Amino acid sequence: MSWFKGFLINLQFFSTIPIPFSLPMDKKHLERAIQTFPLLGIVQGAIYAGLLYSIMEWTPFSTLAAAFVLWLASILITGGIHLDGWIDSSDAFFSYRDQEKRLEIMKDPRTGAFGVLSVITLLGSKFFFLYEIVGMMDSATYLLALAIPFLSRTVMGVLLVTVRPAKNEGLGALFKNASSKRTLWIYPVYLLGFAGILLFNGVYISLASYLIAVILVTLFLKQKIVEWFGGLTGDTLGASVELTEVLLWMTLWLLHYFAMG
Repeated sequence: MSWFKGFLINLQFFSTIPIPFSLPMDKKHLERAIQTFPLLGIVQGAIYAGLLYSIMEWTPFSTLAAAFVLWLASILITGGIHLDGWIDSSDAFFSYRDQEKRLEIMKDPRTGAFGVLSVITLLGSKFFFLYEIVGMMDSATYLLALAIPFLSRTVMGVLLVTVRPAKNEGLGALFKNASSKRTLWIYPVYLLGFAGILLFNGVYISLASYLIAVILVTLFLKQKIVEWFGGLTGDTLGASVELTEVLLWMTLWLLHYFAMG
């Protein structure tokens, strides 16, 4: 039951799916929430894949319309919570100030020019990749699209547990303080299970490409989050999700050109 409640905490915090009752926010249940981050990604990915399949198979709408619906769903389902982290982190990073000043900038509710330009670039890039992917998709694309939020939430959990916090307040610190070295023991089980599904469907090159991309972005973020911001915050965690997802969409785009054609 604690696992299920932890999963519901994720839905309350990181999605717009309504959970109309209070949930316990003690250390045990918050740790269960971290352990079910990848399951949250699977649910979100299933929604994306289901929407895409419905539009492509059951409607006369164009590939442009399908790409737009998928792009919009990725914003609406999360409530833009990770985009907010991307904007705040971009404002702080492009200020080129010291770590302490960057943390102050992230707490400022106002959005600067760099945050606006950065989110336009991010969303524009994602829409471009989605449009091209939809135009070239095959049956494996649905499964590979589902994998993207699963892997991005897995990266989120790994960073949360393994990167030191920059401060002892905020959403990031709330979850971080509930974690321990044993928290991530379930993640290899998730990854092996999902890898087995992909291998069963014959997408060997795609699986290898995804894993390489995830390992590289995780190693990069573990170093740069500390270097640029002094440690992890809720905003940098949200920015990490957005960066991981757009890189994986780019990977899927490239796979359609060079491995799935």
